[in-house]
Amino acid sequence: MNYPGKIKEYTDKKFKRYGLNKRNQIARLLYEISARDNKDFRRTVKELPIEDGNYRFDNIKEILLKKRYPSEYERGLDKSNIYIPKLKIDSSAEAKLKNRSYSPSEIYFEKSAAKSDLFENAKALFPDAKYKEIVSGKSRHEKSDYGIKTYNNRRESLFILNEKYDFIKDCPCTQGCLSCDYKIFNLGFGCPYECTYCYLQSYTNTPGIMLPANLNDYFKKIENNSTYLSGKRIGSGEFTDSLALDHITGYSKRIIGFFKKHPDIIFEFKTKSDNIENLLKVKSAGNIVISWSLNPQNFIDKNEFYSASLEKRLEAASKCSRAGYSVGFHFDPVVPYLGYRSDYREVIELMFEAVNPEKVRWISIGSFRFPRSLKRIIENRFPESSILNGELMIGFDGKLRYSRSKRAQIYKNIIKAVGDHSWKPYIYLCMEPAWVWEETGLKPSWRWK
Repeated sequence: MNYPGKIKEYTDKKFKRYGLNKRNQIARLLYEISARDNKDFRRTVKELPIEDGNYRFDNIKEILLKKRYPSEYERGLDKSNIYIPKLKIDSSAEAKLKNRSYSPSEIYFEKSAAKSDLFENAKALFPDAKYKEIVSGKSRHEKSDYGIKTYNNRRESLFILNEKYDFIKDCPCTQGCLSCDYKIFNLGFGCPYECTYCYLQSYTNTPGIMLPANLNDYFKKIENNSTYLSGKRIGSGEFTDSLALDHITGYSKRIIGFFKKHPDIIFEFKTKSDNIENLLKVKSAGNIVISWSLNPQNFIDKNEFYSASLEKRLEAASKCSRAGYSVGFHFDPVVPYLGYRSDYREVIELMFEAVNPEKVRWISIGSFRFPRSLKRIIENRFPESSILNGELMIGFDGKLRYSRSKRAQIYKNIIKAVGDHSWKPYIYLCMEPAWVWEETGLKPSWRWK
Protein backbone atom coordinates (compact mmCIF):
# COMPACT_ATOMS: atom_id res chain seq x y z
CA MET A 1 0.00 0.00 0.00
CA ASN A 2 1.13 3.57 -0.72
CA TYR A 3 0.87 5.00 2.75
CA PRO A 4 0.12 8.73 2.66
CA GLY A 5 2.59 9.42 5.47
CA LYS A 6 5.42 7.81 3.54
CA ILE A 7 4.54 9.72 0.39
CA LYS A 8 4.48 13.00 2.29
CA GLU A 9 7.80 12.27 4.01
CA TYR A 10 9.42 11.23 0.73
CA THR A 11 8.12 14.29 -1.09
CA ASP A 12 9.34 16.67 1.60
CA LYS A 13 12.87 15.28 1.20
CA LYS A 14 12.96 14.74 -2.56
CA PHE A 15 11.41 18.10 -3.44
CA LYS A 16 12.68 20.17 -0.52
CA ARG A 17 13.63 23.02 -2.85
CA TYR A 18 9.91 23.78 -3.28
CA GLY A 19 7.64 25.51 -0.80
CA LEU A 20 5.16 23.62 1.37
CA ASN A 21 2.14 24.20 -0.88
CA LYS A 22 3.97 22.90 -3.94
CA ARG A 23 5.22 19.82 -2.08
CA ASN A 24 1.64 19.16 -0.92
CA GLN A 25 0.42 19.26 -4.52
CA ILE A 26 3.11 16.79 -5.64
CA ALA A 27 2.33 14.44 -2.75
CA ARG A 28 -1.40 14.54 -3.49
CA LEU A 29 -0.93 13.78 -7.20
CA LEU A 30 1.57 11.00 -6.50
CA TYR A 31 -0.89 9.45 -4.05
CA GLU A 32 -3.82 9.52 -6.45
CA ILE A 33 -1.81 8.17 -9.39
CA SER A 34 -0.31 5.33 -7.36
CA ALA A 35 -3.72 4.45 -5.83
CA ARG A 36 -5.37 4.29 -9.24
CA ASP A 37 -2.57 2.35 -10.93
CA ASN A 38 -1.87 0.17 -7.88
CA LYS A 39 1.86 0.74 -8.07
CA ASP A 40 4.55 2.17 -5.80
CA PHE A 41 4.63 5.97 -6.00
CA ARG A 42 8.42 5.89 -6.39
CA ARG A 43 7.96 4.33 -9.84
CA THR A 44 6.09 7.45 -10.88
CA VAL A 45 8.84 9.67 -9.44
CA LYS A 46 11.43 7.79 -11.51
CA GLU A 47 9.52 8.76 -14.64
CA LEU A 48 9.92 12.45 -13.84
CA PRO A 49 12.84 14.38 -15.49
CA ILE A 50 14.47 15.40 -12.24
CA GLU A 51 17.77 13.52 -12.17
CA ASP A 52 19.85 16.47 -13.37
CA GLY A 53 18.64 18.53 -10.39
CA ASN A 54 17.51 21.35 -12.64
CA TYR A 55 13.72 21.17 -12.93
CA ARG A 56 10.82 23.54 -12.57
CA PHE A 57 7.75 22.87 -10.44
CA ASP A 58 5.43 23.79 -13.29
CA ASN A 59 6.98 21.08 -15.47
CA ILE A 60 6.68 18.46 -12.72
CA LYS A 61 3.07 19.37 -12.02
CA GLU A 62 2.23 19.30 -15.73
CA ILE A 63 3.57 15.77 -16.09
CA LEU A 64 1.72 14.58 -13.00
CA LEU A 65 -1.55 16.17 -14.14
CA LYS A 66 -1.20 14.46 -17.50
CA LYS A 67 -0.76 11.11 -15.73
CA ARG A 68 -3.64 11.77 -13.31
CA TYR A 69 -6.14 13.07 -15.89
CA PRO A 70 -5.10 11.46 -19.19
CA SER A 71 -8.49 11.59 -20.94
CA GLU A 72 -9.28 15.15 -19.92
CA TYR A 73 -5.73 16.21 -20.74
CA GLU A 74 -6.24 15.11 -24.33
CA ARG A 75 -9.44 17.16 -24.49
CA GLY A 76 -7.67 20.25 -23.20
CA LEU A 77 -7.60 20.12 -19.42
CA ASP A 78 -8.82 23.24 -17.65
CA LYS A 79 -6.44 23.36 -14.70
CA SER A 80 -8.67 25.78 -12.81
CA ASN A 81 -11.12 22.91 -12.32
CA ILE A 82 -8.60 20.58 -10.70
CA TYR A 83 -9.00 19.99 -6.97
CA ILE A 84 -5.74 19.19 -5.17
CA PRO A 85 -6.33 19.24 -1.39
CA LYS A 86 -3.61 18.55 1.12
CA LEU A 87 -2.99 14.85 1.63
CA LYS A 88 -4.15 14.11 5.15
CA ILE A 89 -5.36 10.64 6.12
CA ASP A 90 -5.82 9.37 9.67
CA SER A 91 -5.84 5.57 9.90
CA SER A 92 -7.93 5.71 13.09
CA ALA A 93 -10.79 7.31 11.11
CA GLU A 94 -11.38 4.21 8.98
CA ALA A 95 -14.97 2.94 8.93
CA LYS A 96 -15.67 -0.02 11.19
CA LEU A 97 -17.17 -2.66 8.91
CA LYS A 98 -17.88 -5.43 11.40
CA ASN A 99 -21.48 -5.92 12.47
CA ARG A 100 -23.86 -6.21 9.54
CA SER A 101 -27.00 -6.35 11.69
CA TYR A 102 -28.26 -3.13 13.19
CA SER A 103 -28.35 -3.34 16.99
CA PRO A 104 -27.79 -0.03 18.82
CA SER A 105 -26.21 -0.26 22.27
CA GLU A 106 -27.65 3.05 23.47
CA ILE A 107 -31.17 4.34 22.85
CA TYR A 108 -31.99 7.93 23.73
CA PHE A 109 -35.62 8.98 23.93
CA GLU A 110 -37.61 12.10 24.64
CA LYS A 111 -40.18 11.77 27.40
CA SER A 112 -42.92 12.74 24.92
CA ALA A 113 -41.99 9.71 22.78
CA ALA A 114 -41.82 7.18 25.62
CA LYS A 115 -45.37 5.88 25.09
CA SER A 116 -45.11 5.57 21.32
CA ASP A 117 -45.34 2.34 19.35
CA LEU A 118 -41.85 3.01 18.03
CA PHE A 119 -40.39 3.12 21.53
CA GLU A 120 -42.20 -0.10 22.50
CA ASN A 121 -40.88 -1.82 19.36
CA ALA A 122 -37.35 -0.71 20.17
CA LYS A 123 -37.57 -2.09 23.72
CA ALA A 124 -38.79 -5.43 22.40
CA LEU A 125 -36.13 -5.69 19.69
CA PHE A 126 -33.19 -4.33 21.73
CA PRO A 127 -33.73 -5.44 25.35
CA ASP A 128 -30.02 -5.27 26.18
CA ALA A 129 -29.55 -1.67 25.05
CA LYS A 130 -29.08 1.14 27.57
CA TYR A 131 -32.07 3.48 27.58
CA LYS A 132 -31.55 7.13 28.50
CA GLU A 133 -34.24 9.79 28.69
CA ILE A 134 -33.22 13.17 27.27
CA VAL A 135 -34.85 16.58 27.32
CA SER A 136 -34.60 16.86 23.55
CA GLY A 137 -32.53 15.66 20.67
CA LYS A 138 -31.04 19.12 20.31
CA SER A 139 -29.82 19.19 23.91
CA ARG A 140 -28.02 15.88 23.41
CA HIS A 141 -26.46 16.97 20.11
CA GLU A 142 -25.04 20.14 21.63
CA LYS A 143 -22.92 18.01 23.97
CA SER A 144 -21.36 16.03 21.10
CA ASP A 145 -18.20 16.66 19.13
CA TYR A 146 -18.78 15.95 15.49
CA GLY A 147 -16.31 14.44 13.07
CA ILE A 148 -15.51 11.31 11.13
CA LYS A 149 -15.05 9.21 14.25
CA THR A 150 -18.46 10.30 15.57
CA TYR A 151 -20.01 9.31 12.27
CA ASN A 152 -18.28 5.93 12.39
CA ASN A 153 -20.01 5.21 15.71
CA ARG A 154 -23.48 6.45 14.75
CA ARG A 155 -24.92 2.91 14.49
CA GLU A 156 -24.39 2.51 18.22
CA SER A 157 -26.89 5.24 19.14
CA LEU A 158 -30.58 5.47 18.28
CA PHE A 159 -32.64 8.56 19.07
CA ILE A 160 -36.43 8.32 19.34
CA LEU A 161 -37.86 11.81 19.19
CA ASN A 162 -40.90 13.88 18.38
CA GLU A 163 -40.20 16.04 15.34
CA LYS A 164 -41.47 19.60 15.76
CA TYR A 165 -40.48 21.52 12.65
CA ASP A 166 -39.06 19.84 9.54
CA PHE A 167 -41.89 17.59 8.41
CA ILE A 168 -41.70 18.32 4.68
CA LYS A 169 -38.73 19.80 2.82
CA ASP A 170 -37.85 20.60 -0.77
CA CYS A 171 -35.30 18.30 -2.34
CA PRO A 172 -31.95 20.16 -2.25
CA CYS A 173 -31.55 20.30 -6.02
CA THR A 174 -28.28 21.85 -7.14
CA GLN A 175 -28.59 25.37 -8.51
CA GLY A 176 -28.41 25.31 -12.29
CA CYS A 177 -29.91 21.83 -12.58
CA LEU A 178 -33.41 20.99 -13.76
CA SER A 179 -35.52 20.43 -10.68
CA CYS A 180 -38.19 17.71 -10.58
CA ASP A 181 -39.83 19.51 -7.61
CA TYR A 182 -39.41 16.46 -5.40
CA LYS A 183 -40.60 16.82 -1.83
CA ILE A 184 -38.94 15.11 1.12
CA PHE A 185 -41.04 13.44 3.79
CA ASN A 186 -38.41 14.12 6.43
CA LEU A 187 -38.97 10.90 8.33
CA GLY A 188 -35.72 10.22 10.11
CA PHE A 189 -32.09 11.12 9.70
CA GLY A 190 -29.14 8.79 9.31
CA CYS A 191 -28.69 5.42 7.66
CA PRO A 192 -27.49 2.02 8.96
CA TYR A 193 -25.77 1.24 5.65
CA GLU A 194 -22.17 2.17 4.88
CA CYS A 195 -21.93 3.48 1.33
CA THR A 196 -18.55 4.90 0.35
CA TYR A 197 -20.11 7.71 -1.67
CA CYS A 198 -22.88 8.78 0.74
CA TYR A 199 -23.17 12.54 1.05
CA LEU A 200 -24.46 12.18 4.62
CA GLN A 201 -20.85 11.57 5.68
CA SER A 202 -20.16 15.29 5.23
CA TYR A 203 -23.68 16.49 5.97
CA THR A 204 -24.65 14.75 9.20
CA ASN A 205 -24.24 16.63 12.47
CA THR A 206 -25.92 14.15 14.79
CA PRO A 207 -24.26 11.43 16.91
CA GLY A 208 -26.68 8.68 15.94
CA ILE A 209 -29.68 7.67 13.86
CA MET A 210 -32.77 9.80 14.46
CA LEU A 211 -36.27 8.33 14.23
CA PRO A 212 -39.43 10.37 14.89
CA ALA A 213 -42.26 8.78 16.87
CA ASN A 214 -44.99 11.31 16.00
CA LEU A 215 -46.02 10.14 12.54
CA ASN A 216 -49.50 11.59 12.96
CA ASP A 217 -48.04 15.09 13.05
CA TYR A 218 -46.50 14.44 9.63
CA PHE A 219 -49.88 13.38 8.31
CA LYS A 220 -51.49 16.56 9.67
CA LYS A 221 -48.87 18.60 7.83
CA ILE A 222 -49.71 16.78 4.59
CA GLU A 223 -53.43 17.35 5.09
CA ASN A 224 -52.85 21.05 5.71
CA ASN A 225 -50.87 21.31 2.47
CA SER A 226 -52.79 18.77 0.36
CA THR A 227 -53.74 21.31 -2.33
CA TYR A 228 -50.15 22.44 -2.77
CA LEU A 229 -48.85 18.83 -2.83
CA SER A 230 -51.45 17.58 -5.32
CA GLY A 231 -49.77 15.98 -8.34
CA LYS A 232 -46.33 16.03 -6.73
CA ARG A 233 -43.96 13.28 -5.67
CA ILE A 234 -42.99 13.02 -2.05
CA GLY A 235 -40.65 10.44 -0.56
CA SER A 236 -38.75 9.47 2.58
CA GLY A 237 -35.46 8.22 1.13
CA GLU A 238 -33.34 11.37 1.05
CA PHE A 239 -31.80 11.53 4.54
CA THR A 240 -32.27 7.86 5.38
CA ASP A 241 -33.18 4.60 3.68
CA SER A 242 -36.98 4.34 3.49
CA LEU A 243 -37.21 0.66 4.44
CA ALA A 244 -33.93 -0.44 6.06
CA LEU A 245 -35.37 0.00 9.57
CA ASP A 246 -39.03 -0.58 8.75
CA HIS A 247 -39.10 -3.69 10.96
CA ILE A 248 -38.41 -1.31 13.87
CA THR A 249 -40.49 1.70 12.85
CA GLY A 250 -43.47 0.11 11.07
CA TYR A 251 -43.73 3.38 9.16
CA SER A 252 -44.62 1.83 5.81
CA LYS A 253 -48.00 0.37 6.77
CA ARG A 254 -49.20 3.63 8.28
CA ILE A 255 -47.85 5.71 5.38
CA ILE A 256 -49.61 3.55 2.80
CA GLY A 257 -52.84 3.68 4.78
CA PHE A 258 -52.67 7.47 4.95
CA PHE A 259 -51.77 8.14 1.31
CA LYS A 260 -54.52 5.87 0.07
CA LYS A 261 -56.78 8.70 1.21
CA HIS A 262 -54.75 11.17 -0.89
CA PRO A 263 -54.53 9.48 -4.31
CA ASP A 264 -53.48 12.72 -6.01
CA ILE A 265 -50.14 12.71 -4.10
CA ILE A 266 -47.51 10.18 -5.16
CA PHE A 267 -45.45 8.65 -2.35
CA GLU A 268 -42.12 6.92 -2.98
CA PHE A 269 -40.24 4.56 -0.71
CA LYS A 270 -36.59 4.51 -1.81
CA THR A 271 -34.32 1.73 -0.58
CA LYS A 272 -31.26 -0.52 -0.91
CA SER A 273 -32.88 -3.15 1.28
CA ASP A 274 -35.14 -6.17 0.84
CA ASN A 275 -37.08 -5.30 4.00
CA ILE A 276 -40.55 -5.50 2.45
CA GLU A 277 -42.43 -7.71 4.91
CA ASN A 278 -44.67 -4.87 6.09
CA LEU A 279 -45.41 -3.79 2.51
CA LEU A 280 -46.73 -7.23 1.67
CA LYS A 281 -49.09 -7.18 4.66
CA VAL A 282 -51.14 -4.27 3.31
CA LYS A 283 -52.98 -3.72 0.06
CA SER A 284 -51.12 -1.64 -2.49
CA ALA A 285 -52.37 1.66 -3.87
CA GLY A 286 -51.88 3.29 -7.26
CA ASN A 287 -50.06 6.29 -5.83
CA ILE A 288 -47.49 4.24 -3.87
CA VAL A 289 -44.17 3.50 -5.60
CA ILE A 290 -41.42 1.27 -4.16
CA SER A 291 -38.04 2.18 -5.66
CA TRP A 292 -34.65 0.53 -5.49
CA SER A 293 -31.19 1.90 -6.01
CA LEU A 294 -29.40 -0.46 -8.40
CA ASN A 295 -25.75 -1.02 -9.23
CA PRO A 296 -23.76 -4.03 -10.42
CA GLN A 297 -23.02 -6.56 -7.68
CA ASN A 298 -19.25 -5.98 -7.86
CA PHE A 299 -19.93 -2.28 -7.18
CA ILE A 300 -22.30 -3.11 -4.31
CA ASP A 301 -19.68 -5.41 -2.75
CA LYS A 302 -17.08 -2.64 -2.72
CA ASN A 303 -19.22 0.42 -2.02
CA GLU A 304 -22.59 -0.38 -0.42
CA PHE A 305 -21.74 -2.27 2.75
CA TYR A 306 -24.52 -3.94 4.78
CA SER A 307 -27.10 -3.31 2.03
CA ALA A 308 -29.05 -6.07 0.26
CA SER A 309 -27.44 -7.79 -2.71
CA LEU A 310 -28.58 -6.97 -6.24
CA GLU A 311 -30.32 -10.35 -6.40
CA LYS A 312 -32.27 -9.68 -3.20
CA ARG A 313 -33.22 -6.17 -4.25
CA LEU A 314 -34.62 -7.44 -7.54
CA GLU A 315 -36.36 -10.32 -5.81
CA ALA A 316 -38.01 -7.80 -3.46
CA ALA A 317 -39.00 -5.63 -6.43
CA SER A 318 -40.55 -8.65 -8.12
CA LYS A 319 -42.57 -9.51 -5.01
CA CYS A 320 -43.81 -5.94 -4.63
CA SER A 321 -44.71 -5.76 -8.29
CA ARG A 322 -46.69 -8.99 -8.10
CA ALA A 323 -48.42 -7.62 -4.99
CA GLY A 324 -49.74 -4.74 -7.07
CA TYR A 325 -47.23 -1.99 -6.32
CA SER A 326 -45.66 0.20 -8.97
CA VAL A 327 -41.87 0.17 -8.74
CA GLY A 328 -39.05 2.51 -9.65
CA PHE A 329 -35.32 2.14 -10.12
CA HIS A 330 -32.46 4.56 -9.54
CA PHE A 331 -29.07 4.11 -11.19
CA ASP A 332 -27.26 6.59 -9.00
CA PRO A 333 -24.39 7.07 -8.62
CA VAL A 334 -23.00 5.54 -11.78
CA VAL A 335 -19.20 5.24 -11.70
CA PRO A 336 -17.60 4.54 -15.10
CA TYR A 337 -15.04 1.91 -14.15
CA LEU A 338 -13.48 -0.45 -16.68
CA GLY A 339 -16.26 -2.73 -17.95
CA TYR A 340 -19.13 -0.73 -16.45
CA ARG A 341 -21.14 -0.69 -19.69
CA SER A 342 -21.55 -4.44 -19.89
CA ASP A 343 -22.12 -4.66 -16.13
CA TYR A 344 -24.97 -2.15 -16.20
CA ARG A 345 -26.46 -3.77 -19.27
CA GLU A 346 -26.56 -7.03 -17.33
CA VAL A 347 -28.23 -5.29 -14.36
CA ILE A 348 -30.89 -3.87 -16.68
CA GLU A 349 -31.52 -7.29 -18.22
CA LEU A 350 -31.97 -8.79 -14.74
CA MET A 351 -34.20 -5.87 -13.78
CA PHE A 352 -36.63 -6.50 -16.63
CA GLU A 353 -36.55 -10.23 -15.98
CA ALA A 354 -37.67 -9.52 -12.43
CA VAL A 355 -40.28 -6.84 -13.17
CA ASN A 356 -42.66 -6.31 -16.08
CA PRO A 357 -41.81 -2.95 -17.74
CA GLU A 358 -45.50 -2.02 -17.43
CA LYS A 359 -45.04 -1.92 -13.66
CA VAL A 360 -41.94 0.34 -13.73
CA ARG A 361 -43.09 3.88 -13.02
CA TRP A 362 -39.77 5.64 -13.55
CA ILE A 363 -36.02 5.16 -13.86
CA SER A 364 -33.54 7.83 -12.82
CA ILE A 365 -29.86 8.08 -13.71
CA GLY A 366 -27.20 10.11 -11.96
CA SER A 367 -23.42 10.07 -12.09
CA PHE A 368 -21.05 10.24 -9.14
CA ARG A 369 -20.83 13.82 -7.83
CA PHE A 370 -20.16 15.22 -4.38
CA PRO A 371 -19.07 18.32 -2.44
CA ARG A 372 -15.32 18.76 -2.26
CA SER A 373 -15.32 18.32 1.52
CA LEU A 374 -16.44 14.71 1.05
CA LYS A 375 -13.27 13.69 -0.79
CA ARG A 376 -11.07 13.59 2.30
CA ILE A 377 -13.80 11.90 4.30
CA ILE A 378 -14.06 9.06 1.77
CA GLU A 379 -10.27 8.70 1.72
CA ASN A 380 -10.18 8.47 5.51
CA ARG A 381 -13.18 6.21 6.02
CA PHE A 382 -12.54 3.91 3.05
CA PRO A 383 -8.80 4.04 2.30
CA GLU A 384 -8.94 0.93 0.10
CA SER A 385 -11.80 2.23 -2.06
CA SER A 386 -11.24 2.93 -5.76
CA ILE A 387 -14.32 5.12 -6.15
CA LEU A 388 -12.24 8.32 -6.30
CA ASN A 389 -9.93 7.03 -9.01
CA GLY A 390 -11.88 8.56 -11.88
CA GLU A 391 -11.15 11.91 -13.47
CA LEU A 392 -13.32 14.02 -11.18
CA MET A 393 -13.06 17.79 -11.49
CA ILE A 394 -14.81 20.85 -10.11
CA GLY A 395 -18.06 21.16 -12.05
CA PHE A 396 -20.46 23.98 -12.82
CA ASP A 397 -21.98 23.69 -9.34
CA GLY A 398 -18.74 23.54 -7.38
CA LYS A 399 -19.06 19.79 -6.80
CA LEU A 400 -16.58 17.23 -8.02
CA ARG A 401 -17.99 15.60 -11.15
CA TYR A 402 -16.98 13.83 -14.32
CA SER A 403 -16.72 16.04 -17.38
CA ARG A 404 -19.82 17.00 -19.34
CA SER A 405 -18.95 14.69 -22.22
CA LYS A 406 -18.23 11.78 -19.90
CA ARG A 407 -21.54 12.18 -18.11
CA ALA A 408 -23.46 12.38 -21.36
CA GLN A 409 -21.74 9.18 -22.52
CA ILE A 410 -22.69 7.41 -19.27
CA TYR A 411 -26.33 8.41 -19.61
CA LYS A 412 -26.58 7.48 -23.29
CA ASN A 413 -25.20 4.01 -22.55
CA ILE A 414 -27.77 3.31 -19.83
CA ILE A 415 -30.66 4.91 -21.73
CA LYS A 416 -29.92 2.70 -24.72
CA ALA A 417 -29.69 -0.42 -22.54
CA VAL A 418 -33.10 0.39 -21.04
CA GLY A 419 -34.59 1.24 -24.42
CA ASP A 420 -33.44 -2.07 -25.90
CA HIS A 421 -35.94 -3.69 -23.52
CA SER A 422 -38.70 -1.12 -23.17
CA TRP A 423 -39.42 2.59 -23.55
CA LYS A 424 -42.42 2.31 -21.24
CA PRO A 425 -40.75 3.57 -18.03
CA TYR A 426 -40.16 7.31 -17.80
CA ILE A 427 -36.40 8.02 -17.69
CA TYR A 428 -35.00 11.16 -16.11
CA LEU A 429 -31.64 12.53 -15.00
CA CYS A 430 -30.83 13.51 -11.44
CA MET A 431 -28.94 16.74 -10.68
CA GLU A 432 -28.12 17.70 -14.26
CA PRO A 433 -28.53 20.99 -16.17
CA ALA A 434 -30.65 21.36 -19.30
CA TRP A 435 -27.74 21.06 -21.71
CA VAL A 436 -26.85 17.55 -20.47
CA TRP A 437 -30.49 16.49 -20.93
CA GLU A 438 -30.34 17.81 -24.49
CA GLU A 439 -27.18 15.86 -25.25
CA THR A 440 -28.80 12.61 -24.12
CA GLY A 441 -32.03 13.20 -26.03
CA LEU A 442 -34.22 13.15 -22.92
CA LYS A 443 -36.99 15.66 -22.31
CA PRO A 444 -37.97 16.75 -18.78
CA SER A 445 -41.69 16.15 -18.86
CA TRP A 446 -41.81 15.05 -15.19
CA ARG A 447 -44.32 12.37 -16.07
CA TRP A 448 -45.00 10.92 -12.62
CA LYS A 449 -48.50 9.54 -13.08
